[in-house]
Amino acid sequence: MRRMIVLLFAITVPLFAADPSQRIERDVVVHGSRAEVWKAWTTTSGAKTFFAPDANIELTPGGAYEIFFNPDAAPGARGGEGNRVVTFEPERLIVFTWNAPTKFGPLRNERTYVMVRFDDAANGATRVRLTHFGWRAGRDWDEVYAYFDKAWDHVLGNLVKRFA
Repeated sequence: MRRMIVLLFAITVPLFAADPSQRIERDVVVHGSRAEVWKAWTTTSGAKTFFAPDANIELTPGGAYEIFFNPDAAPGARGGEGNRVVTFEPERLIVFTWNAPTKFGPLRNERTYVMVRFDDAANGATRVRLTHFGWRAGRDWDEVYAYFDKAWDHVLGNLVKRFA
């Protein structure tokens, strides 16, 4: 119970400072079943097929959702470290925390949120809708937003290729 209260506090406090109108939204169709695409996003082995060379995903509320873009780097500089699963509905939706690369200095320690939704599409394909939210105001935050506005295109492009 204490862990859940801490998790809820960690999620809601940053959202009070967030600009609800600022979000990154992407929508792609992937030529794989919803179960296959879900596994790609929610398992360590799946994330390694399109997201990054290594990962640590524990599909449970509060579990790790770490994506290691530079797995050989020193701890703290490997990528999406310290991120957590917020909630999920199997094969439908996952929400996890997200952080900025080290080049963004102190904003690295802040968290935003990513929601990925999965819906059936024509011919056995899956529609993947990604929403990245929880942005704060300020020039530094605008730079992080611009970074991820491009980065998610790359990630989703890799996902589409993975199932092509």
